[in-house]
Amino acid sequence: MASDGGSCALVSPCAFSPKSHQYLALSTQDGRLRLWDTLSNTLYQEYVPSAHLSATCTCLAWGPCRTIKDGPQRKKRKSEVVPHGDQLDLLALGTAAGTILLYSTVKGQLHSKLDGGHDSKVNCVRWHPENNCLYSCSDDSRIVEWDLQTGKVKCKWKADKCAVSCLCLSPDGKMLLSAGQTIKMWDLETKEVYRRFTGHATAVSTLCFISMRSPTHDMEGLYFLSGAAHDRLLSVWQVRSDGKDKNAVLSFTLTDEPIYVDLAVSQSKDEAVKLAVVCKDGQMHLCEHVLNGHCKKPLSPSCSVQVASPGSVGDGVPRPVPILAAALTMDKQALLLAYGSGLQPVIERTTLNAGETHVCLVRDIQASLTLRTETTFTKVKTPTVKADAKLLVPGLPGHSAPIKSTPVEMKRKPGSDTKEMSIEERLSVIDLSPAEGRKGVHKGGLPLQTDSFAVLLVQGLESSDSNILNKVFQTRKEVLIKKTVARLPIPAVLPLVQELSKRMQGHPYSGVLMVRWLKAVFTFHASYLSTLPSLVSHLGVLYHMIESRVKMFHKLSRLHGKLYLLITQIAATDKSQSVAELDQTAKLVYEEDSSEDEAEGSGDEMLAEEEDSDHWEEEEIKEVTERSKKEEGDGEEHSDEEMNIENKLNGDSDLEPDNESEEE
Repeated sequence: MASDGGSCALVSPCAFSPKSHQYLALSTQDGRLRLWDTLSNTLYQEYVPSAHLSATCTCLAWGPCRTIKDGPQRKKRKSEVVPHGDQLDLLALGTAAGTILLYSTVKGQLHSKLDGGHDSKVNCVRWHPENNCLYSCSDDSRIVEWDLQTGKVKCKWKADKCAVSCLCLSPDGKMLLSAGQTIKMWDLETKEVYRRFTGHATAVSTLCFISMRSPTHDMEGLYFLSGAAHDRLLSVWQVRSDGKDKNAVLSFTLTDEPIYVDLAVSQSKDEAVKLAVVCKDGQMHLCEHVLNGHCKKPLSPSCSVQVASPGSVGDGVPRPVPILAAALTMDKQALLLAYGSGLQPVIERTTLNAGETHVCLVRDIQASLTLRTETTFTKVKTPTVKADAKLLVPGLPGHSAPIKSTPVEMKRKPGSDTKEMSIEERLSVIDLSPAEGRKGVHKGGLPLQTDSFAVLLVQGLESSDSNILNKVFQTRKEVLIKKTVARLPIPAVLPLVQELSKRMQGHPYSGVLMVRWLKAVFTFHASYLSTLPSLVSHLGVLYHMIESRVKMFHKLSRLHGKLYLLITQIAATDKSQSVAELDQTAKLVYEEDSSEDEAEGSGDEMLAEEEDSDHWEEEEIKEVTERSKKEEGDGEEHSDEEMNIENKLNGDSDLEPDNESEEE
């Protein structure tokens, strides 16, 4: 019994088929499903979903063996007749879009699609051992029970306040374990919580029952194990009828968090449980213990297995090879291991010595892979090219770099001394600098095309050649950068982001150039980057670097503002002082020529003073006479006014003599 698939975002989900372990199902990061034959170590089937980039596979689980009855079918030939009996058929795939795909290994195609149950990423799927049902959990904190006959939701309920990360069914199919903030045991008949278990601080990634349910005692003696993210302990819990099962019974110490668990379920109390646990650091640990109650100290693994390569010829330093999955076979000493790359893993059956606590398997993976590829492509025939034929360069669509076709030559003899140019020599000949007189033209006269930049960029990323990358990254043309990034293949996007983030940490001048490339990458490939489950880890360094620089930028901008304010105030005060000094200066300056002019000037002044003194007496006399005349005139006017007042008082009229005669 294995913890199929797992739900770790950074590890590709994989699982061995139950019982016989005939196949290994492995989902790659781009959403492809590959089935590997464990006996021949070859690719058996490959399935590419229609939305494999936007809805990648997050978890998978093998279904139980069943009798294939798909209704009336046509008569098959003798070569197509399948023997009757239970066969391993369906494989459930949970996606990041919330849908579940059922893949048929017998037909080699999609069997059905379960949709409408979840609104977010599916974290775990589990098959019911007897009924034709499937259980799934998601980030929307709900558990869905699917009816596989109709392909619709049979039951749906909320299991926790946060995301439900893992599920597990009991061997008899009556109990269900779910893990969110706490581990809950559900009664599938009533859909009610039977027990709660607390003890993990992070999200639970592994849940598995390790003992059978006792037929006489209700829940007594039922054990299960749990493992969490960033936790090196694998805890074992016991379900007790008295309810005293709040803490873990025992725990196993590991080197890292568990990502894959395979076990042999104990049939009785006296039989030891054997576990094969694969950790995130690539090691595999074998644990064996008799479940007989509480154990205070954590138990260490009985054996640890590592796989390493012998290293290159020069240094000879062994390099670790990660183990992807492990399975316990019917033979107690034999073990089935899958290690290496997720694109092409190596599957090996090995026998371990019971007395050794640590085993290191040295395997040359490159030699085995090259041997397999050579045996596979021995029948490939190289075509001959005619002189008048037009060659199309393989690689990106639309690439039309001018290449001269060479005439057909005779077959070379074994002892001929003709040598071909290596790829490094060919790349060194390529010159990306434009000619002086014409834009976008090489020295050889060939036009510089944007798709050639894309090919060079891919070659530089694959070979990690700094010279090629420097030549490509030195361009400053926005149109050229955008077209190059737009024609970049999907597998080269993530290495390009990693290379740009590495170069961003260098000199700020290089960072200015790298920002243009990052802007183009996020503009054209944002949809693909958003589908990567490990995007946070890949962009974490870049994010923290930008955040630290922006944090310093705020402080520098404040300091710049204060300095600018002080400089403007100082300039204003200096300007006002300079204006005041200009106002105080004389606008007209008179300079005397000689002493003779001074004497003449002094004589003139004396004469002027004498003339002024003579005229002063005459002016004084005139002023006295004028004053006397004014006083006489004022006196006369005053006397006339007095006479008028007296006449009024006496009753005299002011009428003229003519008027007086008329009155008379």
